[in-house]
Amino acid sequence: MNNKDGKRGGLWDILRRQRALQAILLLGLLYLVIFSYIPMVGIIISFKEYKLSSGLAGFFTSDWVGFKWFIEFFTSPMCFKVIRNTLVLSFLKLCIAFPIPILFALLLNEIQSSKFKRVVQTASYLPHFISWIIVSGLCFTMFSSVNGLVNELLLNWGWIDKPLSVLTDGTQYWGLAIGTEVWKETGWNAIIFIAAIAGIDSALYEAAQIDGANRLQRVLHVTIPGIKGTIVIMFILALGGLVNGNLDQAMMLGNTVNRDYSDIINSYVLTVGLKQFRFDYAAAVGLMQSIISVVLVFSTNALSRKTTGASLY
Repeated sequence: MNNKDGKRGGLWDILRRQRALQAILLLGLLYLVIFSYIPMVGIIISFKEYKLSSGLAGFFTSDWVGFKWFIEFFTSPMCFKVIRNTLVLSFLKLCIAFPIPILFALLLNEIQSSKFKRVVQTASYLPHFISWIIVSGLCFTMFSSVNGLVNELLLNWGWIDKPLSVLTDGTQYWGLAIGTEVWKETGWNAIIFIAAIAGIDSALYEAAQIDGANRLQRVLHVTIPGIKGTIVIMFILALGGLVNGNLDQAMMLGNTVNRDYSDIINSYVLTVGLKQFRFDYAAAVGLMQSIISVVLVFSTNALSRKTTGASLY
């Protein structure tokens, strides 16, 4: 009894001493409850014929239609396009945009000058804070077929005979999307890998150097194994977002000309839900997308735990 009271008293003492931190944590929990959990009540309209005129009460009083909206999506002509675009862009980002921050962190770790390293790190973070609206403006300035900087240079150098239609040619959109994603997010995504590298025991590097390992060998046999767990966890999270495309990028870089290649599930849900006011249909498509993401996270986590021993839980 005394031991139990002592533990209880110790817990309350810890909470009292950490009341400022607990308050911050409480704000985060409130944010999740208000903006993530309470809106999940709206999932019910995925199985109902909801009308905007019925208001909030319509969430519960609308007619039940079962899987009608899911069937309509899978039989619609847009289904193949938005799923194909979402998966292709996600796979390309997983194969290209995911390993580049790891490579960048490894190269940054090998820079001897701490001052130069800080300058490079700061410069690499800055594009992350540039909104996609500004990025789209930069892309227009660079790649416009009329007085675009890149086209003007290539034409003047004689490398091309006519301007490239990067912004209006749908077949070139995927390359544009991957290129802008890499430029904008490489430095920011490398932060966690830089932090993981900083946590590796320096004695391991010293031991490897004594054994005669060169810099490349130290990277391969010390640095990479030291951050393997971090890489696996980040890969699981990235794979879980396989069907969640970059909505801001799709809306800013997409247009009526390249829509067959730029429309993704997120932009399709936004268009159908807010422009056509088909909230029930949009909710069904969004629910399907979320279920696939959850399944991918759990299955990838289980596979990773069995094969590498590293997992989220």
